[in-house]
Amino acid sequence: MSTRLNQHSLAALKVAKPGYDRAALAGGIVHFGLGNFHRAHQAVYLDRLMNLGEGHDFAIVGAGMLPSDARMREMLAAQDYLYTVVEQSAEASEARVLGATVDFLPVGDAPAIIARLAAPETRIASLTITEGGYFIDAATGHFDASHPAIAADAATPAAPQTVFGLLVAGLGARRSRGLAPFTVMSCDNIPHNGRVTREAVVETARLSDPALAAWIAANVAFPNGMVDRITPATSDRERQMIRDDFDIADDSPVFCEDFIQWVLEDNFPQGRPALEKVGVEFVPDVTPWELMKIRILNGGHAVIAYPSGLMDIHYVHEGMQNALVRAFLDKVETEEIIPAVPPVPNTDLHAYFAKVKERCANPKIGDTIRRLCLDGSNRQPKFIVPTIADRLRQGLPVRGLALESALWCHYCAGLTDSGAEIAPNDPNWDRLQAVARRAAADSAAWLAQADIYGTTGADPAFAAPFADWLRMLGEHGTRYTLRHYLGR
Repeated sequence: MSTRLNQHSLAALKVAKPGYDRAALAGGIVHFGLGNFHRAHQAVYLDRLMNLGEGHDFAIVGAGMLPSDARMREMLAAQDYLYTVVEQSAEASEARVLGATVDFLPVGDAPAIIARLAAPETRIASLTITEGGYFIDAATGHFDASHPAIAADAATPAAPQTVFGLLVAGLGARRSRGLAPFTVMSCDNIPHNGRVTREAVVETARLSDPALAAWIAANVAFPNGMVDRITPATSDRERQMIRDDFDIADDSPVFCEDFIQWVLEDNFPQGRPALEKVGVEFVPDVTPWELMKIRILNGGHAVIAYPSGLMDIHYVHEGMQNALVRAFLDKVETEEIIPAVPPVPNTDLHAYFAKVKERCANPKIGDTIRRLCLDGSNRQPKFIVPTIADRLRQGLPVRGLALESALWCHYCAGLTDSGAEIAPNDPNWDRLQAVARRAAADSAAWLAQADIYGTTGADPAFAAPFADWLRMLGEHGTRYTLRHYLGR
């Protein structure tokens, strides 16, 4: 029988485990969104540092307001906030139990979360709330202060229901008590995530307390950061693998690739853990790394995702084994995406892309095409459309990126090439499906979605090839269209 993971069973486990006294840890970080990525990324770095005997006053206290947060809290609390991370290369798997998380506040309990944010020991509030959690208006690229959830927080600022309302309330409590503000650190995969978070917090505060908004703008640090690690969702498959391979009964394990990267601006006025000792790269300006990752890796994911989804391919590594998908990725990346990425210090962009392909081809990860296809209405405006817009401004062709957009549109119509139904895979799925089906006869309907394309969809240099590709996909299917693009 597998050993149930908890603090009392640690000594019996035959895997790497915390080499520090967890009872001596102090929670210095309140983190919103204890999903798989955070637990395989930020928490891994902190665990490494704690094993060096440092950073023990920067343990993680979880916070959240969503039903998914409640389920995660329930699972982690039953395990004394311990969980297993399994790092997988193509050749081997290595498991480690992490202990850097010490608590998870009651989900939905705004007063408890605000009190913890206002506590003197809290020096960092960090976030992994997904790309769609920042209320960004794609048409303007700025925070949508008119969103109903934000308007509700503005009406009842003492009882907020959004992360930004909670951060404002926590900062307001610190200000009224004469405490220095905590640093707000986004670990989400969006361009200039610190700037985006700053705008969201300041503008949320401005709706109810302009003076507090001005204080936040003048005093709170919001460092930008680039984060990277492929981390699939956990299913019963992974829970069984933990039992079979490592003899651990863990309800919330995380499986991930062995690659990990974090580039972060060093802007933490109240102090920070010495993460540079465990591989985090601190830089004055994270923008070059950010653009490289978002465009080459995340943009590349989209290039792989939609043709694979339409051809009924299940896993990402299987997509990379498909000659048409791999050639499509190579051509779009080398001809259109990489040339739109500015130079990155001490980095060869083509070598970086080669590593991306190696990572995506890793069969151990079990990453799914469906996950890469998820939430395109939030991801496309961040990972694909900016590259299209940059190339159009320079008068450069976007034939491959137009095909990627057409593939996404065709995917959203809801049927694979075999006629199998595609289950809803986007928060805006109903709208996307309706527009995609109209676009089969009128391609402009798809590009007119201003929250996704802004004004880019109206540019004839993009709209014309998009229309041609969408028509070809409808008439001949994905394989034929890819072959045509590739000249095969």
